[in-house]
Amino acid sequence: MGIPLLSFIIFTPVAGAAVLMLLRGDDAARWTALSFTVLDLALCIAMLVGFDTTTHAMQFTEMRSWVPALGINYALGIDGISALFVFLTALLGSICVLASWVAIDRKVKEFMICLLSMQALMLGVFCALDLFLFYVFWEAMLIPMYLIIGVWGGEGRVYAAIKFFLYTLAGSLLFLIGVIVLYFYGGRSFDILALTEQDLPFRIQSWLFFAFLIAFAVKVPMVPVHTWLPDAHVQAPTAGSIILAGVLLKMGAYGFLRFSLPMLPEASMHYSTLMLALSVLAIVYGGLLALAQDDLKKLVAYSSISHMGFVTLGIFALNLRGLEGGILQMFNHGVTTGALFLFVGLIYERTHTRSIADYGGLMKVAPVYTTFLALFTLSSMALPGTNSFVGELLVLSGGFAANLVAGSAAVLGALLGAAYLLGMYGKVALGPANVGVQLKIRDLNAREMAAILPLAVFVLWVGFYPKPFLNIIDASVKHLLTQVQSKESGP
Repeated sequence: MGIPLLSFIIFTPVAGAAVLMLLRGDDAARWTALSFTVLDLALCIAMLVGFDTTTHAMQFTEMRSWVPALGINYALGIDGISALFVFLTALLGSICVLASWVAIDRKVKEFMICLLSMQALMLGVFCALDLFLFYVFWEAMLIPMYLIIGVWGGEGRVYAAIKFFLYTLAGSLLFLIGVIVLYFYGGRSFDILALTEQDLPFRIQSWLFFAFLIAFAVKVPMVPVHTWLPDAHVQAPTAGSIILAGVLLKMGAYGFLRFSLPMLPEASMHYSTLMLALSVLAIVYGGLLALAQDDLKKLVAYSSISHMGFVTLGIFALNLRGLEGGILQMFNHGVTTGALFLFVGLIYERTHTRSIADYGGLMKVAPVYTTFLALFTLSSMALPGTNSFVGELLVLSGGFAANLVAGSAAVLGALLGAAYLLGMYGKVALGPANVGVQLKIRDLNAREMAAILPLAVFVLWVGFYPKPFLNIIDASVKHLLTQVQSKESGP
């Protein structure tokens, strides 16, 4: 058996958290956390270098018996659908440590332990090939995220943390019931790959589809179970917002890709029109809410709802362009929106205000900051030459092919995105100067640039040369489509 690379990737942050428990001193905690997250990122890069893009089969697989009596195994593996998100999780982990260097000034060691624990559990979700193991990782994520919001958040942190916990816990309980039903109807197996081969009755598929839908919709989040997100984002520290936007929201969409489509193909096809309608609702409604915001963090939070609507639109278009666009847009959203939350955090550290009305003329006092902010704002608008343009173009192409009305409505959401993002940037960077705020502002330093530059690279790399990223997901997406379409027979 080869090197258990995925186990190393998952447990490197755990090892870092264990080392942190033995340390004293805030600087030691920061440097140790950064070292372990960078090591984890290096392992993920090695994983991508060794990834075979020509096959849909699971790679770097590991299997150990865990609870033999119930057929539960410690089973890991990745395919083209999960590989990008393993890398994204590790990348954002390092950036979160850098973003928290100054912003977190109390209980630093405990914060870094929560951050590393969260990273390990998120990596486990994307690597698990056993349904029970997946559920353990999925559920355990709630604990460090609850602490990150509830201990290091803003003034309303307790309310936001409890609301986040209750919403996601309710969804997780429905997911657990679905897992149990799937276990008994799927041959008493938790093997994810084996369960995708089962031919379940349409009645069972329908029940499971809606159980999974609620669980995954809370995570995405889809309208109307989205109300926890703005509170969580506004109250969370910068690193918490980056994790929420960059990785946590992706897990709901990943659940649709890993469970709903391959395991419940008939139900997925049958209810695809409903899912397209819910996606369009999220795109337009999220855009309208973002347009009405004066708080920078709320604007980016509501824009996430709209952008994740494009992801689910692409997934349930159930065609190659839509699915590839949806998956690529998941990665793009993690990069771009994670960066926007980082920029909000950096300016808040300097001014202690998030009100758009309080800013103005930042181009004069912070030209580097506003230049990079322009890049990520244009990326969020899906301007040609940026990463989001490629993903959104594929999603819209797939959406129009699946449903002309849904595709047309999604274009309206894109126009709304341009309106609120250009309006925000115009007021913050180019508007009339606020002298009182300008006096508090300095431009980006070397640590902040180290956090920003990798994200800027991916904005331009995917924007100008998306082929390597599409190559990673292509074989797995084609196999997924085959799984769905080969079982299509309706109720």
